[in-house]
Amino acid sequence: MTDTPGWASPGSAPSPDGREPGASGPAGPADRPGPAEPAAQPGPDPQAPGAKWSDRQPPPGQWSAPTGAPGPGQAPPPPPPPGAGWGGGPGGPGGGPYGGPPGGYGGYGGYAAPGGYGGYGGAWGGGWGGPPPAAKPGVIPLRPLGVGEILDGAVSTMRTYWRTVLGISLTVAVVTQLGLILLQGFLLNDGETADVLGDPASSGSEVLRALGALMAGTSVVVVISVIGSIVATALLTTVTSRAVLGRPVSTGEAWRDARPQVPKLFGLLLLLGVISAGVMFGGALPGILVLVLGGNEGAGVALLVLGMLAALVVAIWLTVRFSLASPALMLERQSIVKSMSRSAKLVRGSWWRVVGIQLLAGIIANIVSSLVVIPFTLIAAAVSGDGMTSFFTTGSQNAGWTFLIISGIGSVIGSTVTLPINAGVTVLLYIDQRIRREALDIELTRAAGVQEHGAGAPGPVPGS
Repeated sequence: MTDTPGWASPGSAPSPDGREPGASGPAGPADRPGPAEPAAQPGPDPQAPGAKWSDRQPPPGQWSAPTGAPGPGQAPPPPPPPGAGWGGGPGGPGGGPYGGPPGGYGGYGGYAAPGGYGGYGGAWGGGWGGPPPAAKPGVIPLRPLGVGEILDGAVSTMRTYWRTVLGISLTVAVVTQLGLILLQGFLLNDGETADVLGDPASSGSEVLRALGALMAGTSVVVVISVIGSIVATALLTTVTSRAVLGRPVSTGEAWRDARPQVPKLFGLLLLLGVISAGVMFGGALPGILVLVLGGNEGAGVALLVLGMLAALVVAIWLTVRFSLASPALMLERQSIVKSMSRSAKLVRGSWWRVVGIQLLAGIIANIVSSLVVIPFTLIAAAVSGDGMTSFFTTGSQNAGWTFLIISGIGSVIGSTVTLPINAGVTVLLYIDQRIRREALDIELTRAAGVQEHGAGAPGPVPGS
């Protein structure tokens, strides 16, 4: 078992006291050491004092059966002390063993059934304290998570380990945005390129040359963006997995852990992109064939539109189905195909929940990014004079360097904040699905080095 989640098959752990799973509560009063008792006297009455009965019995009328109502003249039992039940441990606030009332194991209702003699101070369903709280060594409790807990865990990771998280996302955002600024400044603002592309009288060779330069610059920016996103995803996945266990990690440590899987992550994202492009092309192909072969133009256009819509639905379904492949590949050290299979297995039956959480996280991230980017864009327009007008009227062409730089700073800040949120939500959603399906919380609890009695405790699962 390593110190990051996911790496071994979840299994049952022995209980802390070494008893077999499913064993009942601690031994009854007869098994506890005590003062010597008188020998049993033969007699026909099975209730006569014997080897297991003390000769000092309580006075009549001062005790009743554990589940019975108080008799006439009897006071009701005192309320349990704070911490009695599930909350206390040996020697805890309850004063007695395992958090029970002072003087023994009895408690207020047994472990197995209400009214039993043995127990840990409360029954599963009707005890005083309910199930124990789940362990929380890091940013999330180790149990099935609600939507709010997944979002809060992503934000808590960024807030707790801000040096590492923001350092990674800031580096990626600066490199990516710098490429975009250079593309816009040197190619899109190039008067010659704009004139050639906008002049109907331009020759074919001139148009091809201008388009080639534009495509080359765009390809460079796309490659830089993809590489930055992949590296950031790999590093932030490692950081979030450590944050779940409450263990900090530096950027160098995260890179050493993630580096062996980065080439596979490139291959995974490339394969997913090819699959999406293939689905879209397959949906458009019937309409394209009808139009190319000279069929009915209206029918060809309608078939093209319907095919594209159907392909879009299939592409979205596949994207969500394989959305957990990246953390599966990074954390389980799986191959590309196996990680896609793992994602499909984890998402099966929870497709709408997964897409809903990811959509909500994306909306929140875009809102946060807009709150940062829009003020910088307005400032850039005010400082550069005609930058905003040029930006909207010419589609980012002829925007001044001042406008590009100031608006680029806003984009860098927005990306720095939103990138960890999106990556963190994906990782925590993967961990949540494994907890729900594979009892991963037991392995995480063991890896974090905390007590396991609260892991997997019964109780209401947070709403999804």
